[in-house]
This record gives sequence, C-alpha cells and structure tokens, in this order.
Amino acid sequence: MVEWEGAPGLSDEEITARKEHFRILVCIDGSDECYQSLRYAARMGGGVDADIVLLYVRPVDQGLRSGGLQVRVARENMLKWGIELPGIQYLKKGRDMLKELGHMAGEEWREEVMHTDVDGDPLGDNKINYINEQGKMVVLKLKVASDIATGILEQWELGPYDLIILGASGRWKGMARSFWDPAVAEKVAVHAPCSVLVARDLDIGHGHLLCTDGSEKSMEMMRRDAELASRCDCAVSLMSVALDVEGEDEAKENVAKAKEMLEAMGIEVKETLVKVGNPIDEIIEAGPDYSLIVVSESGKTGLQRFFMGSVAFKVMENAHNSVMIVR
Repeated sequence: MVEWEGAPGLSDEEITARKEHFRILVCIDGSDECYQSLRYAARMGGGVDADIVLLYVRPVDQGLRSGGLQVRVARENMLKWGIELPGIQYLKKGRDMLKELGHMAGEEWREEVMHTDVDGDPLGDNKINYINEQGKMVVLKLKVASDIATGILEQWELGPYDLIILGASGRWKGMARSFWDPAVAEKVAVHAPCSVLVARDLDIGHGHLLCTDGSEKSMEMMRRDAELASRCDCAVSLMSVALDVEGEDEAKENVAKAKEMLEAMGIEVKETLVKVGNPIDEIIEAGPDYSLIVVSESGKTGLQRFFMGSVAFKVMENAHNSVMIVR
C-alpha cells in the first residue's frame, strides 16, 4: 500500500494522478549534508508532478514512556506545539527551507495530520501532508523503527519512491553510531529497489558525471539519469574507463554510443572522458569536478551485491563527492 492512498481528503482522481508523480525521499538528521541534499531535491522536484517526503527515523521508545502529555499533544499535531521530541525540529527546519526556496510558494497548501500506532512505542509514526491545489505534496514523516536503515527501507515500501537521498555525514566519527554511520548508507544503497543518492558536500551547479562500461545495464542507467538531470537542468558528462591501452578503443566506443543515445533524447552532452586504469580509482579521481558521480549497479540481488561488491558500491564508499546509484 502506498502511504498517500490512505490519506484523508484525497479523491480517486487525486490518487490516480499521484501514482504518476516523481517521488523523492529525503532522509533528515539535522546535519549540513542532509539540508544540502534537500536543496538538490527541491530543484529536482520543482515540477508539479513531483512529491518530496522528509523522513526522520528514530529508535523505538527513545525514553518517551514518561512523557504522556507531550506524546498525546504531539500526536494531535507534532509541529504546531514546537515540542522538542526527537526529529521534530529537524523536520520543521526542512519544511521552512522548502518554503524559503519557493518550493511551497503560490497556491494554498492544505494540511493533513496522520498518526499510526507502533507496538512498544507511545508516540508511534506521525506525519503531516501538505497538498496544494495542483495535487503536489510535501510530507514530513517522523517514523519509528528498530534501526535507521530499516526505517528508510520500510518507508520505501510505503511509497514507493523514485529516488532516496541521504547525507554521508561525517558526524559519526568518534561518536557512538550517530545517524549516518556509513553502514546505514551502505545497507540502504544495497537493498533499496530504487535509485539512491549518497550526498557529500552536494553542490548542484557542476553537473552529472555518468560512467558507462558499454553494457545494456549502464545504457539504461544513462536513460534514467538523463531524466533526473533534466529535472534540475544539470549538465551531463560521460566517462568510460579501459583497464589497459588495448581496451581504450572500446571505451571510446562506449562514450560515443552513449552520447549518440542521449543526444537522440534531446540531452546535450557537455564533455566525454576516456581513461585507462582501475575504474574505481579513475572515477573517484575525476568525481570532484562534478556535483554527482552516476553509476549503475550490477543488477544482482541485494544479498549478492553485499557479498560480491561492484564498481558502483566501491565508488560510493570511497568517493570524495556525491554518488548516485541508478536503478
């Protein structure tokens, strides 16, 4: 079941229209990285066919059993009362940022508050839907889960989503498993059925670097990312890496084929790069000149990806800038 199907006040026509929306899940933890990611999401979600969901995941209970009055009030409306419950202030800041960016400007946005009971937790899941006259939606979601990665993946099942964005925060270093422990990003990237963007100092003005090995899988990635890049008017560059000089001609053919396909779609290619060496090292070295490195995963199951690894996941783990794995 997609979460908005149970929202009060949605007509059958609105539900049908929303099924066609481009849906972005932005994971919020209060770090600079998550709000940089939100700026990118706002740019990608600027059209009337896009919904943005801000998600904060917290562990079950988290010391709330004694706060009966606060919990009851938070259930009624978790934002209007300004209560310092976990995650609420982070979500409010995200909503206010979307307003400042003009994402929630213009039409009236009606507000719908929803609560779902969760066993063992007095607060449960809470969310507010903001919906404008055109059916565009912004959602603030305070979700309970056994751990952060599980909560994000469970939220995908309620969506589903076209893109999950999470910040690769450095705040975990030296701390006891802060929000974006690298293992969280890895688990979400391995198991999520949709595209995943792991953001590091995400600056949206430098375009996408699309990496291709000439396979049909990577060509499909090119087509999908072309759609994403067009949403934010992001420039597109292409890169292929040959393992040795004997494979250089093939790498050149890879980028030429990809460029021809994208230009046939009306997508301008800013530049093409052909490198020789270890693909992981070469991609990571080139990456900082772009907003995003874009790679395709192997197509294996989540378990196989976890044990076997791939260029995509090694790039995601070790890159200095943002990486998007496209599915």
